[in-house]
Amino acid sequence: CLECGDATVNHRVTSLFIQDGEISGQIPPEVGDLPYLDSLIFRKLTNLTGHIQPTIAKLKKLTFLRLSWTNLTCPVPEFLSQLKNLEYIDLSFNDLYGSIPSSLSSLPKLGYLELKRNKFTGPIPESFGSFSGKVPSLFLSHNQLSGTIPKSLGNSDFYRIDLSRNKLQGDASILFGAKKTTWIVDISRNMFEFDLSKVKLAKSLTRLDLNHNRITGSIPAEWSKSEFQLLDVSYNRLCGRIPKGENIQRFDSTSFYHNKCLCGAPLPSCK
Repeated sequence: CLECGDATVNHRVTSLFIQDGEISGQIPPEVGDLPYLDSLIFRKLTNLTGHIQPTIAKLKKLTFLRLSWTNLTCPVPEFLSQLKNLEYIDLSFNDLYGSIPSSLSSLPKLGYLELKRNKFTGPIPESFGSFSGKVPSLFLSHNQLSGTIPKSLGNSDFYRIDLSRNKLQGDASILFGAKKTTWIVDISRNMFEFDLSKVKLAKSLTRLDLNHNRITGSIPAEWSKSEFQLLDVSYNRLCGRIPKGENIQRFDSTSFYHNKCLCGAPLPSCK
């Protein structure tokens, strides 16, 4: 479908939405000739190939950019950081490659950044611990990112952060904190190593996925007070008794198994 809506500003097009079509080829350079565009969406167009059109850099009013579920093959262009009104970027489900530009952190209004399911390599930019505006929801899963999490990220309060299914390592405990307002943390299927016993969770945290890492220690007793909607610590190196409480025991054994020596409900009782 094609939508060009809200043409109310001097009768100019402000929104372009193309989805689920048989369109092939590349993003047309003519998109840059729509100076009043604030929303640009090309989604689920599997025959859309090539690069992210450089003429998009002319769209200074753009607030919403979604180029997802296509076959775009290129690095993320640096010119995106020039679009200072961007609030939402979704470049997921493509074949984008190279490193993630640190310049994206300079966008003053960015509240949502989704780069999952691409082929990005290298580390998470150090600058992602100091976004110039508010801290955005950050989705970097299903890539080939490596190295350690920049320590600067520990100073940020991410509402939602998903780093799952990469090749990241080191200490991810810096993402947590009792005074933060985090809702979702997913760092599963990496190579993180830290002591879970020392981790303090935000009261707002309801979805926590740590599976398939190298995390040691025990599950803190105060976690029994957390109102989890999802909890998975399986396939780590945890030990000790699972805290008792309805908020923990309502999860089945799959959330806890394949650890070094965890015990207690819903796993077998401790010896």
